[in-house]
Amino acid sequence: MTNLAGANLNNGAAVGPQGEGRESPSSFPEYPAYKASGVEWLGEVPEHWTVQPLKRAIAKIESGTSVNAADYPAEPGSYGVLKTSCVYTGQFDWRENKTVDDEDLNRVSCPLKIDTLVVSRMNTPDLVGATGLVTEAPAGIFLPDRLWQVYFEKNQSASFVFYFTKAPEYREQVKNACSGTSSSMQNLGQDDFRTLLFVEPPVAEQTQIARFLDHETARIDALIEEQQRLIELLKEKRQAVISHAVTKGLDPTVPMKDSGAEWLGEVPAHWETLRIGAVYSEAADKGLAELPVLRVSIHHGVSDKELSEEESDRKITRIDDREKYKRVRPGDLVYNMMRAWQGGFGAVLVDGLVSPAYVVARPKNEDISRYVEQLLRTGCAVEEMRKNSYGITDFRLRLYWDQFKNIVIVIPPEVERQQIMERIDSLINESEALKSEADRLIVILQERRSALISAAVTGKIDVRGWQPPARAQAPVLEAEAV
Repeated sequence: MTNLAGANLNNGAAVGPQGEGRESPSSFPEYPAYKASGVEWLGEVPEHWTVQPLKRAIAKIESGTSVNAADYPAEPGSYGVLKTSCVYTGQFDWRENKTVDDEDLNRVSCPLKIDTLVVSRMNTPDLVGATGLVTEAPAGIFLPDRLWQVYFEKNQSASFVFYFTKAPEYREQVKNACSGTSSSMQNLGQDDFRTLLFVEPPVAEQTQIARFLDHETARIDALIEEQQRLIELLKEKRQAVISHAVTKGLDPTVPMKDSGAEWLGEVPAHWETLRIGAVYSEAADKGLAELPVLRVSIHHGVSDKELSEEESDRKITRIDDREKYKRVRPGDLVYNMMRAWQGGFGAVLVDGLVSPAYVVARPKNEDISRYVEQLLRTGCAVEEMRKNSYGITDFRLRLYWDQFKNIVIVIPPEVERQQIMERIDSLINESEALKSEADRLIVILQERRSALISAAVTGKIDVRGWQPPARAQAPVLEAEAV
């Protein structure tokens, strides 16, 4: 892996944060002359550029219609209405659409057009004003009422304006312009959008800047994608090693036996196979007011403290009377009946409370829950829990205690179990450290990308003489390996 803490992107713009002055690598000079923009947050701009409201560049803005639609993409020849998620990644993806219901086919409006900008006019604070440049517009794709389609004047480059909307200078203006009574949902009015300021170079220069950014951001995006692939590979490798350890052990030379459970297959001959109900009993102790309410996550198991709404990844509904919660103790195994087959379970590490809708399994003798949690997180175990759940569709499945207790598991002797958990803990720590480093590199690359776009669209660097290299290469990273 590569450490980017002090890296430079060769042939790229390593530009400092806004307000720290103009920084540019030697390969990208500044413009010969600058002038005051008249806008405090913008500072100086190239002498021959102007600062204009977006309405100068806009020919018209259309919005679509709210229609009923099925939540799957439209097939060729049928009508689809775009989801707001079509602009969430920073690029436009027309495949993010829903199939329009037959009774609403005559209500669709605003068909998708090439060389327009799709804008999210209503969304969360981070996503309101999000944009995507339309480079492909299949027939039969329409806009909903929460998206605009912005057309530009002939003397403007849609690509340049698109890149401007990816700069911090645009995001800050959107933040100040938005309205809404809810902190979780904001609105951007058309008049406010039209009055947002942008820096306008001559159209030929706009085209050149967009061409430059197409090339350079693609190179940075390739590095980001590489780190994201690494994270996925780390996750897959970690799960494969853990799955093998909890079902086959650490010693490849031990004799094996048939477990008697199809999902387990062969296991070490000296391990014990038994039903969950043989080692756990269901518990339903009344809650105590002074104990924390613990969260059960499909990704992280049971929390070791009470999480605030800000710390949680979803809205938390609290029960005022904490005695209505179920009390849990260290060593218990807890699962969400509706999410067990997705990984909604875990071992309890501290005294606390959990939702009364959860099942609490208490070990009868040994403290085995951390091991059992890892065993039940294997792919085959998750499928076994799904098979034992009741419901019409996946998202209505419920795993009741009467079914859960009959699932067969395998338990190694205590010393061996401890060795396996020590190996798993070490593996998880190593994997998390590598993931944290990859996440850090992604953040740095994203910051470099944003800074490069900002520098180009506000004239902090002069790319008029730039030409793509004869052979496109990913950016060379001047950094030390870790």
